[in-house]
Amino acid sequence: MGDRDDGQSTGENLPLFRSLPTTSRAELLRNSIQHGVAAGTVLFVQGESPNFQHVVLSGSVHLFGRSTEGREVLIETVEPPDLVIPAAVLTGEPYLMEARVPQASQFLLIHGGAFRAAVAAQPALAQEMIGCLAGQFRRMVRQIKNLKLRSSTQRVGCYILALAKRQGTPDRAVLPYEKTLVASELGITRESFSRALSALQGAGIEVREGTILIRDASRLAAECGPDPLIDGPEEAWNGVNA
Repeated sequence: MGDRDDGQSTGENLPLFRSLPTTSRAELLRNSIQHGVAAGTVLFVQGESPNFQHVVLSGSVHLFGRSTEGREVLIETVEPPDLVIPAAVLTGEPYLMEARVPQASQFLLIHGGAFRAAVAAQPALAQEMIGCLAGQFRRMVRQIKNLKLRSSTQRVGCYILALAKRQGTPDRAVLPYEKTLVASELGITRESFSRALSALQGAGIEVREGTILIRDASRLAAECGPDPLIDGPEEAWNGVNA
């Protein structure tokens, strides 16, 4: 997979740029690149200064945090058509996370300097970026509340309910990646994740490899206490809202 100089035609269809005047959009995207990468590719490491604004066109990006001792945790997954850590690009500050691609993916790469200049010059783009950054901030606040207000078992139970809701299958949830990564995203070890699943089997779930069958959603909700202000979206949970 490689680079293609057709970022302009690709970018024109992105929600982020639709409100821009045609000439401004064309100027911003003229030298952009559509970049395809293979699974396992590291886009950048934490501490590195940003050169490009990455826009996810297809696939996804895992954002990892790493300690000085080498411990690594999954912080967030970025999916289309979101931007990868725009806060670092807009400020020119070093990345606080590493970006790694878990599957073959496509990105639109816009030079960081050109992107900052466009945001400064175009109120419509600045408004879109405010919305983008606000959405990412709210996701991070939800994650902090989840980590600080819930036990590991409650986190796992709410994760299962939220995942099933997103997947549109209220009777089951298919884990999006292997259990070690899921556990890392929830701020627990794989062993703690397994113990939480075992504990929740008495609260209406059945574990079958990477699929969690939900036998009694109401019972599971009563056990773990889902909250739309943590689990999102901010709407009623159709009878399983705490």
